[in-house]
Amino acid sequence: MTPFNIVLVAPEIPQNTGTIGRLAVSTDAVLHLIDPLGFSLEDKYLKRAGLDYWQFLELHRYPCWEDFIAAAGPSARLLFFSTHGEKSYFDERYRPGDYLVFGRESSGLPPEFYGRYRDSLRVIPMPGRRSRSLNLANAVSIVLYEALRQTLYAE
Repeated sequence: MTPFNIVLVAPEIPQNTGTIGRLAVSTDAVLHLIDPLGFSLEDKYLKRAGLDYWQFLELHRYPCWEDFIAAAGPSARLLFFSTHGEKSYFDERYRPGDYLVFGRESSGLPPEFYGRYRDSLRVIPMPGRRSRSLNLANAVSIVLYEALRQTLYAE
């Protein structure tokens, strides 16, 4: 089966990226990091969160969004996850090979993405009255496991 792709645009917190790397290894997903990163890939917190899984991670790093888009190719199916989405991630029909795109912890996706990729924006509902956003690693886990549920475990 073609793996899912997790794309982090300018992540800032090494522990989140380490945890997401571990998740990627555990689900045979591919991790794509778009610079600038808010940490070094040698960061001890990244390594600690990723444990010994990091050595098995299929990781691709890009200096900018345009380089990532060029590498992904014109047929890449990109899905963006943001509190600015109008459609729920539950309503998406995921396909193996999809690129699941997430923004940085403090500010989300770059502002120009909201207009440019409007039809591909999805939201994770947060019914809590005081909720602003979810932890990045948790958000990636929620979406990736829904995609896996639909594609691997559907009846």
